[in-house]
Amino acid sequence: MNEPVIQLPEPLGSGKRGGRGALSGAATQRVERPAPLREAVHSALIELIINGTLQPGQHLVELELAQYLGVSRQPVREALQRLQTEGWVDLRPAQGAFVHTPTEEEADQLLSVRSVLETHSARLAAGRATEEEVARLWELQREGEAAVETDDAEGMTAANAALHAYITEISRNAVLAEHIALVERRVRWYYRPIARPRGHDAWAEHAELIKAIAAHDADLASTIMNRHTERTRQAYHDQRVSEAE
Repeated sequence: MNEPVIQLPEPLGSGKRGGRGALSGAATQRVERPAPLREAVHSALIELIINGTLQPGQHLVELELAQYLGVSRQPVREALQRLQTEGWVDLRPAQGAFVHTPTEEEADQLLSVRSVLETHSARLAAGRATEEEVARLWELQREGEAAVETDDAEGMTAANAALHAYITEISRNAVLAEHIALVERRVRWYYRPIARPRGHDAWAEHAELIKAIAAHDADLASTIMNRHTERTRQAYHDQRVSEAE
């Protein structure tokens, strides 16, 4: 019998990095079965990192994670090793596993690549979008605006990812979509801390982008997307500088 899937708890909004409070007081998060267990645990841990439940620099204790996810320690150990090779986790000799703290260079490189890919995606989408697809973009826009109005950082992050993903879908370029998918999870990770500061400006830029796509103006759509993604990159940089002060 499948174990129930329980919604992830609200991520911690504050607390010292490296602490262990994110899991101790939260309801358990049973991973979905019968999906391959190692894949389910791997994906669950990434989502916990992205949504801030596991924060950069936090010590990851196998037993705590296993209890939280409702699995044995073995798939957790395997997942942590894989996450280390993928850059989500740092394994330190005689210390254990810790959530990776992205360097500014790492973030800058990834967000720069994202800018190039999504600028091209917007250009293609402007040339291929149907009326129905434009209508769907406006639906996603309204979801994002609603999240801004309620100051829902998780909602903003999810709506932002959904809108950008749909623009990629409209581009109808499978190779481009595959490359964007490679960076999408980390984009969400980097975007979450700046979702609130970017809030109103980001969704105003989205509205202008949708108008350009609806008008089938490929040059304007690509220009707006390039400016939009560059502003996100700069906002992340500014956030890191502010945290360091």
